Amino acid sequence: MENKEKILVGKIVAPQGIRGEVRVQTYTQEPMDLKNLKLYSDKLAEGSFHFARQLNPKSTVIIAKIDGVNDRNAAELLRNVELFINRADLPDLKEGEYYQADLIGMQVVRDGIVLGVVDNIQNYGGGDILELDTGELFSFNGAKVDLENNVISL
Repeated sequence: MENKEKILVGKIVAPQGIRGEVRVQTYTQEPMDLKNLKLYSDKLAEGSFHFARQLNPKSTVIIAKIDGVNDRNAAELLRNVELFINRADLPDLKEGEYYQADLIGMQVVRDGIVLGVVDNIQNYGGGDILELDTGELFSFNGAKVDLENNVISL
């Protein structure tokens, strides 16, 4: 799968218990979305990921079971494994909507001055923050996105 066709939706962050389950940090709008998505990873066999349960109703962490991973030691080896979906599996968007993955690589402009290019998007609970290739951080709140011209105006 090409890089632009892969969308990061989660990451295994820790083992859960002694039977080989893992904690997965989700990056989807709703953590339960991972239950119905076909996930891919370079480190897991296709179809081996199985949603088990959400950690708690307010958490973005879910518990999953991986085929062949039957104890805590094996689960520990999966720490930091990233989970992706195929871009084609995403639902179509409404007018004016976009996925965060679409923003990566866009130029950020304020008052006609290019500030940098979006490298990453962070969210620490107060809203999305654009992380630029210059290392600077900017709030995404109130930004205007022009997908055709690959520009975000602050």
